[in-house]
Amino acid sequence: MKPAFRIATNAALGCVAAMVVAGAAVAQTAQFRDPKTGTVWTPENVSKDSRLGPMNQSSSPADRAFDPRAQIATAGAVEVQRPAASLMGRVPITAGPSVPIVTLDGPSLQAIPSQRWLTVLYITNNSGGAINPEVGCTFTNGDRAVQETRIIVPPAGPGQRLGFPVYGPRTDIFVDRVLCRVISPT
Repeated sequence: MKPAFRIATNAALGCVAAMVVAGAAVAQTAQFRDPKTGTVWTPENVSKDSRLGPMNQSSSPADRAFDPRAQIATAGAVEVQRPAASLMGRVPITAGPSVPIVTLDGPSLQAIPSQRWLTVLYITNNSGGAINPEVGCTFTNGDRAVQETRIIVPPAGPGQRLGFPVYGPRTDIFVDRVLCRVISPT
């Protein structure tokens, strides 16, 4: 009986060793060591503000920003804005078959702490006549719209490039992107 017992014991130890190696591999993929600071990051200590809690529950408002479904904010009525515009410069008049009358640049998103989300847009009149463009912007979190805005831009003379601010929702509503488009070039 000793040889049979020894074979069974070796087989059991082999299974236990395989389970330990598999468990170590799983644990290795669930953590990351920062090479510069040496800090080990795991699912338990990432974005949890040093608080332990259930993995499936957001512990801070910042954590909810990464889960758009956790935010209860939807786009209501379209907000109309009439911002003051600054003349940024002049461009050559190039409107034609391959160049549009109006071009829109620069929807960069930033937050004014404890106030509102902000994007600064630049609109360029490539034509030889004055235009009164309208721009539409959608502030989103994930694929969910949290605010729709229509901007009535001050008139832009021939070849003028204008810059103007567009305000989004309050910063307690999470926004990860702003999409802007020209609604009406004239």
